[in-house]
Amino acid sequence: MGCFPFFFRQRTDPPNEFPEFEDELSDVQNLKLYSYKELRIATDDFSPANKIGEGGFGPVYWGRLRHGKCAAIKVLAAESKQGAREFLTEIKVIYEIEHENLAKLRGCCVEGNHRILVYDYVENNSLAQTLLGGGHSSIQFSWRTRTKICIGIARGLAYLHEDVSPHIVHRDIKASNILLDKDLTPKISDFGLAKLIPVNMTHVSTRVAGTIGYLAPEYAIRGQLTRRADVYSFGVLLIEIVTGRCNTNSLLPLEEQYILERTWNLYERNELVVLVDTAMHGNFDAEEACKYLKIGLLCTQDSPKLRPMMSTVVKMLSGQIKIDEHKITKPGLISDFMDLKIRSNPNKTACANHDSKKCTFTTVSSGSDNLEHSLSSSNTTSQSTMTFTDAWNQTR
Repeated sequence: MGCFPFFFRQRTDPPNEFPEFEDELSDVQNLKLYSYKELRIATDDFSPANKIGEGGFGPVYWGRLRHGKCAAIKVLAAESKQGAREFLTEIKVIYEIEHENLAKLRGCCVEGNHRILVYDYVENNSLAQTLLGGGHSSIQFSWRTRTKICIGIARGLAYLHEDVSPHIVHRDIKASNILLDKDLTPKISDFGLAKLIPVNMTHVSTRVAGTIGYLAPEYAIRGQLTRRADVYSFGVLLIEIVTGRCNTNSLLPLEEQYILERTWNLYERNELVVLVDTAMHGNFDAEEACKYLKIGLLCTQDSPKLRPMMSTVVKMLSGQIKIDEHKITKPGLISDFMDLKIRSNPNKTACANHDSKKCTFTTVSSGSDNLEHSLSSSNTTSQSTMTFTDAWNQTR
């Protein structure tokens, strides 16, 4: 039983709701296990005053561990079977990986029916709540700060895609999954949807999971997952960081609601600079800002093969190599395949990155997971929730 003998000695523990955990987690080397009592004390009995967020399958609390170290303590709702799978995935994928731009998982609690992840505490919340949160943050996102954040996220993804074997595809790159530490260094978080892709495979076929607005069309339509799906999501996020707005906003005129469509239209008219966030009051390098928007377009091209690898994106963002504008083609747009529900409901704002929950969609896929049912999303994305089966039929 490896590092879990105490599960079978402590007869007073509640019955284990997920018996597969012991076998699966025994493969994780040097996994630090916290007791439920220790985490209760750290969070003042999971006090609502210490709640700092709401994940897709449970709340996240601030806590102070023994020896004074602060932590973000992510609690899995006991009834969540889907969350249990994500819990396992998150531990197995990320525990032994360390990178400046990845959130650091310190350990977990798997006592009785309690499933809790313990992360290093990151002081400045997420990009969704700060940069895109409607002016409720005191952080000043200067152009230099934004470039640092963009390059950091790109480096973290390049590490997952190219330096780790098997390669890791995150599957849910979005503003709410990018945390900022005290120095505003970005940390990619929430690896519950991550997939491993062996070096000798071009793609895996799987259920479609992620967040509307960030999903690459070929993945959303066919369930074919490659690293280029993450590249697409990063491209959308990159444009959001430069523009300071959500990828979707139904309060705007129809032609401006979808940031990717808007970016392409202005690129064709050579007017990209008008997209740059006005909150910087003109204090930015216009040429560099337009370059970043063009990189966003390169990353979101309709053909996955035309999207650059993340290591190349890092070099373009940091100025090590130049962009070949002749390689920029029209982005892949979900709206090319279907009419989003938010178009018919202009009185509500749909901003997917404010949603801390993940959406899983029914899709026609060649993989073994294609019979999985759709999961419900939170209110902020429910306006955009859809089934892709009809879209698939239209493209056949």
